Formats: sequence, structure tokens, C-alpha cells
Amino acid sequence: MVVPELKPWRAAVPHVQRIAGAVRPCLARLAAVARTSGSRPVKTWQFSAGAALAGLALASGVAATAGPWEGNGQRTAERERAAGQEGSGGADHADGRAARHEGPRPAPSAVPVLTGLDGAAQTVITKNDPPGEQPLADVLAPLLDVPELGGSHTAAVVDVATGRRLYDAGGATARTPASTTKIATAVAALSALGPDHRLTTRAALEPDTRELVLVGGGDPTLTAHRTTGGWAGLRALADRTAAALKKRGIRQVTLSYDTTLYTGPALHPIGVNDNIAPVSALMADEGRTDGSTSGPVTRVADPAADATAKFAGFLADSGIRTTAPGPSKATKRSITLASVSSPPLSALVERMLTNSDNDIAEALARHTALASGERASFEGGGRAIGARLRKLGLPTAGASFRDGSGLDRADRLTADLLTSLLGEAGSARRPGLRPVLTGLPVAGFTGTLAARYTDGAAGVVRAKTGTLTGVNTLAGTVVDKHGRLLAFAFLASDTTSPLDAQAALDRAATALADW
Repeated sequence: MVVPELKPWRAAVPHVQRIAGAVRPCLARLAAVARTSGSRPVKTWQFSAGAALAGLALASGVAATAGPWEGNGQRTAERERAAGQEGSGGADHADGRAARHEGPRPAPSAVPVLTGLDGAAQTVITKNDPPGEQPLADVLAPLLDVPELGGSHTAAVVDVATGRRLYDAGGATARTPASTTKIATAVAALSALGPDHRLTTRAALEPDTRELVLVGGGDPTLTAHRTTGGWAGLRALADRTAAALKKRGIRQVTLSYDTTLYTGPALHPIGVNDNIAPVSALMADEGRTDGSTSGPVTRVADPAADATAKFAGFLADSGIRTTAPGPSKATKRSITLASVSSPPLSALVERMLTNSDNDIAEALARHTALASGERASFEGGGRAIGARLRKLGLPTAGASFRDGSGLDRADRLTADLLTSLLGEAGSARRPGLRPVLTGLPVAGFTGTLAARYTDGAAGVVRAKTGTLTGVNTLAGTVVDKHGRLLAFAFLASDTTSPLDAQAALDRAATALADW
């Protein structure tokens, strides 16, 4: 049984804007209090405010120095706030009330808080803390060694700019990662395919039989909504297809669909579940049954048949009659009449991480498999992810990938691997991996962290959450009060209360911002 990870119940845009407007004018005063407090005890929220100010000031300097990413594999990661701000997404992150609007919007990137990164090392240099600082172990150990985090936890903290290991508590021990697995999936997919790769859905005509085949390209963000929000539109594909058929004098076709891009079981090992649709190379709106764009909801049993039925309806609106659709396979003789493509892979990665979208995660795992010569299945995707990470020289000892989403309890990752993945994504050598960082939910603002840290390190912590029954994890980045970008990973097992465990992990991440 999967325990839903807590999501923002009321994380509406106006609410977030009011919070931001109320907090930001106070940051300077709070930071001054933290600096001049002398020997007086300073509250956590005061340190957090100072850290937030340092991070935002640092962001301005980085933006001026680095400038926007261009078309050579780099990209500007500033987007409108995502659907994740109106509701959670993915497998482990909701109470059942999904966001509803007419089309999925691109995942957000908050104001940048990344330092200028120049070749972060992948190996541990030292565990010693900088002179004059309180040892990080003295800060974190009391916060992590608590009953709320169960009988077993591991943790690691790394300075991204230098690669220095600042904290290690069983970092090489593999644990169930839950949805933090998506960080590995994102790195592997971007490494295999590149940030500019797009997923294409097409309509192909068999000239001899007038069979029209809707060919799935593995794009889970294909939408049938009238307003697409920038994602590939099924309606647009139908309109273009109808126009092409009419030019050929064709007004009636035999309609079929092709899902042969993927192989293996479509149903995730967890079985029928509101957190994920049956995995198919052809689906519209992730097989959702209520018009939502994120969060748990009942899914259709056959996403490909459902998408093709909607496509048939759009064709009918344009004057093209079809038979009832059935499965088929487009031949090499088929002629592509029209196609639509997803936004770049970088945007899919950001949406996946921000909303913890399991459908996107499993699609990216299969595309990584295809790019790696593996079968596009759960098993092939897992092998491909591991192979890509090993090729990058990351510490994969003990890691095991049974899926791309982290829903499978047999997945295993280490805190060392998670921090290394984040460090690799922040390295100047790997600009194509940067969406892994820009897609992380922002504390107090976006995605699965929208309703968390509102009285702590809001805007400073960016992290991927993960929750399964008895498992709570958190991995991401934080800007400390000295302006350093730290990568951290906390994995706890045998937890008994997801609420209490989540609060404990949040306290530990906030302490990093205060350090």
C-alpha cells in the first residue's frame, strides 16, 4: 500500500503571492538581527530569513554573470508557475484533490539561487568543517537521530561548488528512496537524450488500405484539453490530419493505434493505482478521468484506446468519419500526414520533478532504455538508468532501479548517489543536466513543497520529496547563511507517521540553511 505524500492543500497562486509579499520586505531586517545578535540565542526563523536574503542576493549576481542559457544545449529555466502550485502531482503527493484547469502548464523555476559552479569534484575531499564553524555533525545529528525518523536513516551533505563532504551518516548504505528516484531518472534521461530532445506523436496513413494509424511516441504530456498550455495537442494533430486527408479526397478511414514503441507489462508492479496510469506509448492527459493535470486520480484502463477515441471525435468535428479504433502497427509504407511534438525534454524533467509526476518518470525511463539499446520496459528502463549513471562515474554501488518513478519498494539508492547526482547537475561541465536543479520544488512556493517551510527556509530549500509506507526521504539543495550551495539527501526507513517524519526532515533542511 502506498501512503500518499502530503501535498499543499491550499497552495493557490494568490496565497503564495501574499506570503511572498509579506515576507520579502522583512528579510533585510531579519538578516540584520541575525548578524548583530551577539551572544543572544537567535531563533531558527531569523537565521532562515538571513539565509533567504543571502540566496536571493547571490541569485542576482549569478544571473548577471552567467546570463540566460542559449540554444547550444543550455536554456533559460524561468517559466510561469506550474500546475504543481495549484495541486500536487505524481504518486506520493496528494490527498486526492488534484488541480484542475484546462491545460498543463510548464513546471516552474523559482528565482535562481545557484552559485557560480565551476567543476564540482565528484570525490570526497574532507569531512572537516571550515574554521570557526560549528561542526555540521553537531547540528544535524540531533535533528536526524529522532524517533520520528524511525529505526534507520542515512544522510549526506556536500558543498556543490567544491565537492567537499560536509556530513556523512551511512551515506553509502542503500535505502528505499521513494520518489527521490526521479532525480536519478532525470539525470539518466538528460544524459542519454539531451535537454532539447522532443517526443513526437504522429498520424500515419496506409496508402493501400486507407488505414489511419495514430502512432504513439511515448509522450505522456500529450493533451486533449482545448487549451494546451504549451504541451502537444491532440486536437491540433486531428485538425492537421483531417486537412491532409481532405487534400487526398479522403473523408472516411479505418482508424487504428500503434503502441509498439514500448514493450513489457503496462501495469506497474504496485497494480492499479490512482498515482499512475498503465504505461503506454500513447496516452492523452495521462489517462486521467476528471480533467485534472496532476495528483492522484482514477485512470482509464486503456490509455491508448482512450486517446484514440478522443482523436476520432476531433476528426469527426472536422468532417472525417472513422471506424471504431483498434490496435495495429504502422508499416514502413505508411505516410505521416501530421505530427505534434512535446516541449524539450528539459521541460518534461522539470514538470516531472516539480509535481512528482510518475507517468512522466516511467516514460523517461523507457526513452532512456531505447537510447541505450534496452527494451522499453520497467526492467529495461532500470538497467538503462543504472548504466547511464555508471557511465557518468557516479557512485552506484548498492543502487537498484526497478522503475523510473520510485513507486517500486525494491528500488535502492544511497545518500551518496543522490548528492552526487545533484552535484553533477550543478557542474559547469554538464549544463544539459541543469533542469534537474531548476525542476526541484521550491520550499514554500512550488510543487510538493508549496505548503512546507512557510515559517522556515522558504525559497532557500529546493528538494525532491518521497513517501511510501514507512519511508520518508528528502533530497535537494539549500543555500546556507554564507551563500554556499549545499546538496543534501536524507533517507529514513521504518517511520510510523508520515506527518511527523516530514516535519523532522524539514527541520534538518532548515538547519542547513541556518548553518
